[in-house]
Amino acid sequence: MPSAIDARTDADLVAGARAGDASAFEVIMRRNNRLLFRTARGVVADDDEAQDVVQETYLHAFTRLHSFRGEAALSTWLARIAINVALTALRRKGRMVQMEASVDEDDLPGEPSQEHVMSCRTPDADSPEVMAERSQVRDILQAAVENLPAIYRCVFILRAVEDMSVEETAYCLGVSNEVVKTRFLRSRTMLRQSLAEQVKPYLQTTFSFAGPRCDAVVHHVLGALHLRGLVRPH
Repeated sequence: MPSAIDARTDADLVAGARAGDASAFEVIMRRNNRLLFRTARGVVADDDEAQDVVQETYLHAFTRLHSFRGEAALSTWLARIAINVALTALRRKGRMVQMEASVDEDDLPGEPSQEHVMSCRTPDADSPEVMAERSQVRDILQAAVENLPAIYRCVFILRAVEDMSVEETAYCLGVSNEVVKTRFLRSRTMLRQSLAEQVKPYLQTTFSFAGPRCDAVVHHVLGALHLRGLVRPH
């Protein structure tokens, strides 16, 4: 089990993983589990299916670490793989999601300033009333996001929840920056601007991925890596 705070950089971790260091694999997963779970939930509409996508993403990525060149951050590279794995999972079930740009996506203007997009007053204290309100807002937001079409849901999660840049989101989805801006604008329109303006403090608690789910992914992937001889025995 790695320490609570691991100072290794992504480059250090990739080098360690390539050498079969189990702790490097584990730190990479624990650093990216929430991002990849949320990314997967942007495409698939079920928590269990998303967890399967996360596990398959790691196995795909860890068996192809030689192809990681560092052009993008490790987390962004993994998120892009997660989207492709999720799309493949949907295709296997006969469900298609079109991520490419459509001809009507030039209809809307680009993205307004972030200050206009999400602004609100942070609660003054963590009183029981405030905590209850926060939980209610989170549940309302999560349900609203789940109801978005996948092409908008994944953009909203990457941009608003994970705070990825336009460029990072475009890389993950394989679309242009303008498409990301348009889809993000449309996703907020669908969620209603008034809702989007009120929930910014609570976005980081949505689609939580910790505890048993986090541990299950780590143990599953490490077990599979041992079987494939990619981790050095202790």
